[in-house]
Amino acid sequence: MLNLLQLNRNIRTIRRYRQIVRVLIKYGFGNLLEFMNLSHLVAKSRKLLRREVPEMYQLSAAERMRLALEELGPTFIKFGQLLSTRPDVLPLSYIEEFSKLQDHVPSFPVEEALTQIRLGVGFNPEVIFPDFDPVPIAAASIAQVHRARLVDGEEVVVKVRRPGIVELVETDIDALMGLAVLADRHLPSSDIYDPIGLVREFARTIRREMDFTREGHTIERMSQNFAKDPTLYFPKVFWEFTSKAVLTIEYIDGIKINDFEKLDRQGLDRRLIAHRGADAFLKMVLVHGFFHGDPHPGNIMILQENVICLLDYGMVGRIDKHLKEYLLDILLAIIRRDVDEVISLLVYSGDVLDSVNTRGLRRDLSEFIDSYYEVPLQEIEVGRMLQEFIEIITTHHIKFQPDLLLLTKALVTIEGMGRKLDPQFNMIEHLRPFVDRAYKERMSPQYMAKEAGNHLLSYLQLAKNLPRDIKEFVNRINRNKFKIDLEHRGLDRFINELDKSANRLSSSLIIAALIVGSSLIMQTDKGPHLLGFPVFALFGYTVAGLIGLWWVVAILRSGRL
Repeated sequence: MLNLLQLNRNIRTIRRYRQIVRVLIKYGFGNLLEFMNLSHLVAKSRKLLRREVPEMYQLSAAERMRLALEELGPTFIKFGQLLSTRPDVLPLSYIEEFSKLQDHVPSFPVEEALTQIRLGVGFNPEVIFPDFDPVPIAAASIAQVHRARLVDGEEVVVKVRRPGIVELVETDIDALMGLAVLADRHLPSSDIYDPIGLVREFARTIRREMDFTREGHTIERMSQNFAKDPTLYFPKVFWEFTSKAVLTIEYIDGIKINDFEKLDRQGLDRRLIAHRGADAFLKMVLVHGFFHGDPHPGNIMILQENVICLLDYGMVGRIDKHLKEYLLDILLAIIRRDVDEVISLLVYSGDVLDSVNTRGLRRDLSEFIDSYYEVPLQEIEVGRMLQEFIEIITTHHIKFQPDLLLLTKALVTIEGMGRKLDPQFNMIEHLRPFVDRAYKERMSPQYMAKEAGNHLLSYLQLAKNLPRDIKEFVNRINRNKFKIDLEHRGLDRFINELDKSANRLSSSLIIAALIVGSSLIMQTDKGPHLLGFPVFALFGYTVAGLIGLWWVVAILRSGRL
């Protein structure tokens, strides 16, 4: 049974490969596929090029790629949205274009939603939801949301996973992983961009997003983190009506944070809201190390007494202890204008390749720091500053932690909303207490003693393992099992092209031999005749002509004359 399921999945993946190739060729990315050693698929799909609209090539490559992702469907749109948070992977033009990707899709019938609820929670939806709105209040590629009412009269929202989306996403992940493997083998500098790692990160993210129990636990975890903070409110999760495919939470009747007119009409304090939101977000990052990854205005509601409520916890970021310390060290080095310390931290983190131009990196970082030297603190936008810093280091092909990139994007959003709510908003004022507290903690005797103990234990463990590792190394050499694997990247493409050239040369020699041999037979006039000509000579000419015609057609279809 498992073999049949795997076979069915493989068949779906092959079909998906063909769709991807056709769409990419349609939008002018055939050369990219050929670089990835997919020339045979490109040749089969070249006929589609004749149907292309000439105006297509008036668009930029980034615009054409965005259109291709939209046509390929929800999984690729989600992948593009993930890439829009990775300036270390894509140029700015692609980042800006992929930020326009939207996964709004038509809603699916309410009957299918009720069936998903019945299968997911094991109850008849008509029993647990006496009042269920058949018209969804929102619909996206993964799920859609309905308002409902429980038996006790409490209003809730029910998030229902789209039928068949899991199978579709898994098929697309298989296809993306196959393309990533080809890109890793054949595209130049693939080690810098790590396509396989990107697809794995995306697969992990979207699988978590499709499991609604994770989102429920995220809500409860954040609620516990801010249990003593009355300025934030988190919706209640109804676990008895929640599963991997269904999430039931309390309905929040509030005002969107960007509806300034309504906020003013209700007498709410926009300045206080901006300050509370900034403090809450910085506390998520620098205290709890667990933050909301998509705090756009549609996910933030304002309740009475200026209380903030966050919605949609499908995307979250995590900043562990070491990453927080790394971020703090970078910020302190920038504030102190210590370029050498910044470079030292980047090198120590293992994110700098040997090919990096250190002199050029030092020059760019110096110019970046000098540009903020005389700027008043209240005019500095922390999110934009971090964005500029990331743009510089990614220009030099330095890898950056994905969660820090997500943090930067979220921080830009939060800071932008803060300045719209309060023109005098200053993120530095909110950031300074957290940085001072963290710095004082690191300078405390207790922290230093703890760090010294941890380093001592690490050296003791190294000393303990060193004799065993040396012994294992020597034993491998003695048993002739010590191997060094060398991989020449990009050589496969050269070998394939060499094979094609050799095949064409061989075919040319065969054609030449047939023509010469047939001509000699024609001169000797020996053997059986047909229409007055030797049969063997006619046969030789015919075979040579067919082979030559076949090669001409193949060359024309490949687009390489």
